[in-house]
Amino acid sequence: MFSQGQLIFAGLFFIAFVIAMVYAYRKDLALHRIFYKGNYKILIGFGVFIGILFLIKIFFKR
Repeated sequence: MFSQGQLIFAGLFFIAFVIAMVYAYRKDLALHRIFYKGNYKILIGFGVFIGILFLIKIFFKR
């Protein structure tokens, strides 16, 4: 499906992208701590909402 050159390029691009993202995150870590306090609560709420939707789907399927 893909040539060997394309697969090598995709692999190297992925590795470079991950390294760049880690570098950018580490660089902005102090700002994240200041401006994004409490975001984990939103993430937990979103997970609970998705779980409730899943339970409703199972309940009405039976």
